[in-house]
Amino acid sequence: MIKDRYTSGKLLLELLMIVLALLVFFPLYMTFVNGFKTYNEVVTSTVALPHVFQFKNFAVVWKQINFFGVFLNSLIVTVVSVAGILLISSAAAYQLVRRPGPVSQIIFLAILSSLVIPFQTMMIPLVKVAKELQLINTLYGIIIMYWGFGIPLALFLYHGFIKSIPRELEEAAYIDGSGPFGVYFRILLPLLKPITTTIAILHSLWIWNDFLLPLIMLSSKKNQTIPLASSVYFGQYTNEWHLAMAALTMAVVPIILFFLFMQRYIIQGITAGAVKG
Repeated sequence: MIKDRYTSGKLLLELLMIVLALLVFFPLYMTFVNGFKTYNEVVTSTVALPHVFQFKNFAVVWKQINFFGVFLNSLIVTVVSVAGILLISSAAAYQLVRRPGPVSQIIFLAILSSLVIPFQTMMIPLVKVAKELQLINTLYGIIIMYWGFGIPLALFLYHGFIKSIPRELEEAAYIDGSGPFGVYFRILLPLLKPITTTIAILHSLWIWNDFLLPLIMLSSKKNQTIPLASSVYFGQYTNEWHLAMAALTMAVVPIILFFLFMQRYIIQGITAGAVKG
């Protein structure tokens, strides 16, 4: 009887997981399917499969918003931003962990405090400061801002992970003649691979799909990212849903492939960072 209850409970849990998985994948299905429809089909039969797959939607989007150009902008912003976040936050966390004391603790808490400040409260001051520093409407300007917004969370994750790394490994490297940079690049960074991959995935998903910061910082069409360029299909009086869905499909495919390739490291990195050595 206990075995029957266990089997029934396991079956219910599996059914629940299937339902949750369908709920998660349903928006992706809607986006993908409607990208191949005409406008009338999207409006009248949103969930159904298209009668004829309209591949021309993707050709129209590619030409109208210069998809290759905005894709390249998104790629540059995402790669450089994530690389900077990883390098700065890992080096900072290493110093804060290995040099404990009141000053390190104050710096750590001050950086983490920015996580509780809503972005909306910083928009106006951010634009004013960026304008004074001539960072408006430049890719390097928005990359610097992503560094500022992304470092606190990355620093927090690195901080917890580095605590689990024994000091003896670094001391042995120093005895063998390595300097601080050698220890950091040859010893520490390879050990940080699980949490580095986790942070890279989380921040890549955020930066690639971000709309608000590019909206207030990038006004020129030549510097637009994919989410910002795709917004042209959503207007006050007209909504070209079929082209919008095609644009979103083209935008999400690269990041989904990246996520599927790297997702196995997410849980490994987060749980490893929770263990204090």
